[in-house]
Amino acid sequence: MTEKHKLELEIKNQPPPKPKDVAEEDKSLLGGYTVKINNYGWDQSDKFIKIYISLNGVQKLPAENVQVNFTERSFDLLVKNLNGKNYTMTFNNLLKPISVEGSSKKIKTDTVLVMCRKKREEKWDCLTQVEKESKEKEKAAYDTSDPSEGLMNLLKKMYAEGDDEMKRTINKAWVESREKQSKGDIPMDI
Repeated sequence: MTEKHKLELEIKNQPPPKPKDVAEEDKSLLGGYTVKINNYGWDQSDKFIKIYISLNGVQKLPAENVQVNFTERSFDLLVKNLNGKNYTMTFNNLLKPISVEGSSKKIKTDTVLVMCRKKREEKWDCLTQVEKESKEKEKAAYDTSDPSEGLMNLLKKMYAEGDDEMKRTINKAWVESREKQSKGDIPMDI
């Protein structure tokens, strides 16, 4: 009976089990909400495409909190628990294939550097296939034999990409031009 009583006291005096603390630690690693990274810079050498992502204080995180997964045509970056938030960036459909084994990441002061090793040493004009197609469409829109058509395409692009103030200015100029034409102040064809 006395041994049984001793064991019961020992069990009572032991600290509570750790699994609860581990679960809370995992929650803190994935805590907060996830922010999609949209701002980055990139450069290239003969062998690498380098993507620079600025994140304040990233160098203070443990290395396992910064993860990059590479495939032949994509990569995704996940930064866990930086100032209470998770950060993510995904690049799909890279312009050309990369070497998964030769690609890596480096953590520098306030910057994550993602280094994608090129399979072939050639110059990339842009990072993704989508970027390339968009540049080609834009270039085709300006290649016209009619100068007024090129000007009209430029105005359409400015209107589509402009902020509210730009749109108001273009609308005002358009309305004033139409009013002058209807009064007969200026000819229709310039």
